[in-house]
Amino acid sequence: MLDVLGLEPDDERVYRALLGQPNSSAVTLADLLSLRRARVDTALSRLTEWGLATRSADERFTAAPPAMALGALISQRRDGLRMAEHALVAFAEEHRAAMTGSSISDLIEVVTGVDAIRHRFLQVQQAARTQVRSFITAPFVALPPDENTAEPMALDRGVLFRAVLDRAVLAEPGIVRDAVDSLRNGVQLRVTDHLPMKLVLADAHLGLVPLAVTPAGEPGAALLHRSGLLDALDALFETVWRTARPLELSGTGAESEAVVEAGPQGPTELDRRILALLLAGLTDQTAATQLGLSPRTLHRRLRRLMDVAGVQTRMQLGAFAVRSGWAEHLPA
Repeated sequence: MLDVLGLEPDDERVYRALLGQPNSSAVTLADLLSLRRARVDTALSRLTEWGLATRSADERFTAAPPAMALGALISQRRDGLRMAEHALVAFAEEHRAAMTGSSISDLIEVVTGVDAIRHRFLQVQQAARTQVRSFITAPFVALPPDENTAEPMALDRGVLFRAVLDRAVLAEPGIVRDAVDSLRNGVQLRVTDHLPMKLVLADAHLGLVPLAVTPAGEPGAALLHRSGLLDALDALFETVWRTARPLELSGTGAESEAVVEAGPQGPTELDRRILALLLAGLTDQTAATQLGLSPRTLHRRLRRLMDVAGVQTRMQLGAFAVRSGWAEHLPA
């Protein structure tokens, strides 16, 4: 736990032991922790040097109060990180100035292979200071959404995430669950019928886009630095984002699901009956007969529901109906 402050595992174990048993000798601590005496001596030396422990004249040790000792270390580390952030801004500005007027090869880096693309994909997100924007399409070549370890870390830093999903992605196994988790974590998601490419943008300075598969069958991608091409992709994302439909949470607690915003006109009670019967496995003709409708009327109502839900097929409508609660039960 305290490794983020520079402490070794032995340091932390010895410090914790001293908190519970102050005024202990190195021999006592070694027996208590089942550690070799040399390791305990090394840990005590570091703890004393850092002000986390005090040594008496008879070679006994006592832990310094955590609020004071650890608080000082945390403050030092925070100051160091702040200085590193200032240095990062300066380095980024130097890099930007150096890139001005650079050749095409300096502005575009070609990345080949799944592992290399995955590494760059994570790096682009880690480099973001304010926002990450992405187009998500299937299939997932380098990294499925549930393995994107850079996203939660960036969210913790206050980075805004906005993503547009190709509607076909919603049919991928587990994608709805992943979308729900992302929405709960503050990611903004929208859906559109078709996306032209995969894309990830970090602020307005870095972008990663796919390239054609190499003759050897390996996927390729291009890492783009600030340039006119990257500005065009920036504008493309914002245009698609404005026209895409929001993906929002429906329901509460563990039962929440991600659903496309359906608009003001949802299903009527008759529509719910139709959906419930069809989801139960009845044919169109049987369901229409049960409800006293003509097949043409039933088809017309289903077409309206597909338009409201923004889906293209019966299967997509059924999945949408289940997720949105349109057909949780057969109305009386």
